[in-house]
Amino acid sequence: MERVGKCGWQYGAPRFSSPFGRFGATLPGGGWYKAIMNPTYRLYYAPDNASLIVRLVLEEMALHYDTCLVDRSVGAQGSAAYLALNPAGHIPTLITPDGPVSETAAILLWLADRHGQMAPSVNAPGRGVFLKWLFFASNTLQVGLRLNFYPEKYVGAEANHQAALRAQMQTVLPTHLTLLEQLANEGHDWFGSVEPSVLDYHIACCLRWSALYPDTGPGWFQLSDYPNLAALALQLEQRPAVATAQLAEGLGPTPFTAPQLCTPPEGSAF
Repeated sequence: MERVGKCGWQYGAPRFSSPFGRFGATLPGGGWYKAIMNPTYRLYYAPDNASLIVRLVLEEMALHYDTCLVDRSVGAQGSAAYLALNPAGHIPTLITPDGPVSETAAILLWLADRHGQMAPSVNAPGRGVFLKWLFFASNTLQVGLRLNFYPEKYVGAEANHQAALRAQMQTVLPTHLTLLEQLANEGHDWFGSVEPSVLDYHIACCLRWSALYPDTGPGWFQLSDYPNLAALALQLEQRPAVATAQLAEGLGPTPFTAPQLCTPPEGSAF
């Protein structure tokens, strides 16, 4: 099978002095080398795409993984090699010991359940409510953002049709964010709490993209209109996982609270 793109090991946040990041001098018998040569996961990604959410969660969970760039600038997401892994051609795809997993919310839930981190457990009282909001983020908020960012994919090349769709979505999306603003004020331990959940990172990335796209003049979104979500975003920016992602994807110093367009060391966001 042809290669999709450039692949390489991710060392993670520099939590130790070793040049091998979190694994240096912590695993006996050359453990860092074994980890590098045998990562548990491979993330097929493009900079500042939905794969960013998965990267952040892999980092937060301190999991062994490497990455493989899906170069959107040459349409690699539609290549035969990538479609063999993810027939829908969506980014991301996570290669796991059980095979490829795609769709962002599915990957997040799979990781949370497999590793017992960053989400209520299957039998926890809050599990159902958490799942509702995780899939709201994926199926409602993120889909709405895509309609706003890429109207030509849904209504064609007519500029007036695109403008109408954007105007409609920019009316609807604030209602979605208001629901999440209220949720962040309810004191759940799986949203806006001291320890981040997969939902926290999903929403933080959506806040980032809301501020950046589309670049069509005065923005429809102001983070200051949602103080609880702003506090969540600020808190996450202090995490080592975010520092690692900033470097890996060129996100800038304040990727959630005052985002700027990414300047990645490889690949393209579009």
